[in-house]
Amino acid sequence: MTTFAITTDNNITAFTAAEQVPEGHDRFASEKELAKLSAGWPITRFAEVWNGFAGVVPFDGLKPVKKFTDRKTAVARIWKAVQALTPNPAPQGAPDAPKAAKSRKARTQEQDAAPAREGSKKAQVLELLRRPEGATLADIQSATGWQAHSVRGFISGALGKKMGLTVESFKSAEGARGYRITMK
Repeated sequence: MTTFAITTDNNITAFTAAEQVPEGHDRFASEKELAKLSAGWPITRFAEVWNGFAGVVPFDGLKPVKKFTDRKTAVARIWKAVQALTPNPAPQGAPDAPKAAKSRKARTQEQDAAPAREGSKKAQVLELLRRPEGATLADIQSATGWQAHSVRGFISGALGKKMGLTVESFKSAEGARGYRITMK
């Protein structure tokens, strides 16, 4: 594994595992270690380190910068640049735990609808919408205290997209906008 050392003059050197990093040099071997090491640096030091690379072989393609927008971006870009110093580039950060595969099987509406906490506004709206006659926009507004655009956004986002419910929109005999949950 390659270990990198940075001096107070912002010079970065790559060392193989067999070599000894000199005294007085800060060392890092991963992007995470570089982030820890640089946590106390002033933001201007990142630009100084970067500009020490810019235009120098093997960093011909790097352009000088005046500043970085944030530490995370600076660390990531510097880490990527120092990989050119090694014959075998190091992995980008520590490997994450494998993500669980998402099930392709369709979920039922009741499975999706379950997460509403009892007594919450979400539960109140779901109860209103499950009635056979549904609920008008005014009914939902009075039950939740929300404005009309908030109700419509909740129905579209939280119920339609996140929970996967099919919400039917209709006009009542009086001409008021109404909504109800329909089964697919």
